[in-house]
This record gives sequence, structure tokens and C-alpha cells, in this order.
Amino acid sequence: MSVALERLLARAEQLIDRIETVLPQPLGAPDWAASVAYRYRKRSSGHGVLEPVRHVAPMRLSDLQEIDGQKDKIQRNTQQFVQGLPANNVLLTGARGTGKSSLVKACLHEYNAQGLRLIEVDKADLVDLPDIVDVVADRPERFIVFCDDLSFEDGESGYKALKSVLDGSVSAAGHNVLIYATSNRRHLLPEYMKENLSYTHTADGEVHPGEVVEEKISLSERFGLWVSFYPFSQDEYLAIVAQWLTSFAVPAADIERAIPQALVWALERGSRSGRVAYQFARDYAGTHATGV
Repeated sequence: MSVALERLLARAEQLIDRIETVLPQPLGAPDWAASVAYRYRKRSSGHGVLEPVRHVAPMRLSDLQEIDGQKDKIQRNTQQFVQGLPANNVLLTGARGTGKSSLVKACLHEYNAQGLRLIEVDKADLVDLPDIVDVVADRPERFIVFCDDLSFEDGESGYKALKSVLDGSVSAAGHNVLIYATSNRRHLLPEYMKENLSYTHTADGEVHPGEVVEEKISLSERFGLWVSFYPFSQDEYLAIVAQWLTSFAVPAADIERAIPQALVWALERGSRSGRVAYQFARDYAGTHATGV
């Protein structure tokens, strides 16, 4: 073989290698022993990977107060899932900072010893949801695919992918996968007053919803379990503050003295949510510990 031909073949192999690095690659399995939670990420090359979460938030169900009804529903559904019993995909909706995401993380902490695993997927990456389902299909663990703060604008591609995996696709999620999603919108898509103009009714009063409205409602209806969260009252907010201060080892007498400050803290932020209560408790406990 001539030297010129060898050089040509070498350059051709280099070119092929470079092309292969930018072509879509099948999603590979991660080290399943590395963590109980994983995060799906897209590289700049467009390749998707499942990254182990090295430091999983140690949230416990007992940490979450004043949402006992919601907690019971989610815990029961999750327990059925890890036991191999029928369970539903879950949509958690309602007021911000009321414990929707924390409740999902607490279930992972409660049941990971029984084989529960969590995969967090951003809304923008939901188009790859079928690939994720395929990767975990033959695993013995039970996987919650978690999408936080989920909502769509008209025309977003992830909407169709999620809708198909939830229900209605030949390649739907397997027996070991459930979708848990949180949202401030119950129907996940923006709704406009003009869409009500497509409603009609017959002479006997039967109502025929317009197709646009039906399409928007159809996605949320594919979640078998809806769990709603509501703003906290002042007493509920203070109970959550006291619980978090106790968890930070603040003495009971200091907790009583902290109540006026907790109310001011909530007033300044315009919210009496569980998140605000947790943030106040961290600030107060830190200040108390340093003696400031």
C-alpha cells in the first residue's frame, strides 16, 4: 500500500471518529450502585447521560408538617409502587413553597432501602423520556421519574412526549416506572379566556367543550392521582416554624421568643409557606448559635 493511500485512510478514520462524537448516541446505563437518585443531563454535544446525585437531600416525611392529608396520599401510592402493587402517576399542584417537591424527596428517603430510585428530568429534556424508560426497563428497582415545576407553553415538544409515556403510547412506561410531577398549574398549560368561545351547547342543554380546551385538560387527566396543596394559615405557618427550629436544636423558650420575628419574616416575603418557614428557621438557628 502506498504512503499516500495510508495517509488518506488515516485521515478518513480521523474524520469518521470526529463525526461519531457529534452523532446522537444511545443513552447508556449509569453506575446504579453510585446513588439512589439520578439527574438526566444533556451535554453540549447533545448526548444525554444519567448522572448520580452524590449528595441526596436528607428530607424525611416527619419533617413535613401541616400537610398530613397530602402526605398520606403520596406515601400510600409510593408504598404500593415499591411493593409491586398497582399505583398511579402523580401530579402535585398548588401554592408555592407548600412542600410538593419536598414530599417526593422524603418518599425517596423513606423507601430507597426497599428499592425505590429517583430520576430527575428537566422539562426541556422530556422529549428523551422514552429513552430513559428503556434504560431502566429491565432493572429490579422501582423508579420515580421526577419533573419539578412542570408547565408548558403552547407548542413545546416535551408535552407530547410526556403525554405518550403517561398513557396512550404503544411504548408506555413499564411496570417499574412512575411519573411524579409538581406544578403551580393544575392543567399544566396556559389557559386563555378566548378558548371558552369554542364551547357550544345543544337545545337540550348538553355541553360540548371545544377541542382546544379538551387538549389542555387531557394531559393532566393522564395523571391517575392529583394532590392539591393550599396556602398555610398563620397558625399552620408558626407550627412549621416551630418544627424546623426544633429540628435545628433551638430550645423551646427561644422558639417562643422567635414567633414575632417569624411573622415579620413572612410579612417581608409576602408568603407564609413552608419554604419561608424553613428559611427563617435556618436564619434564626444560625444567628442563635453564633450569639449574634
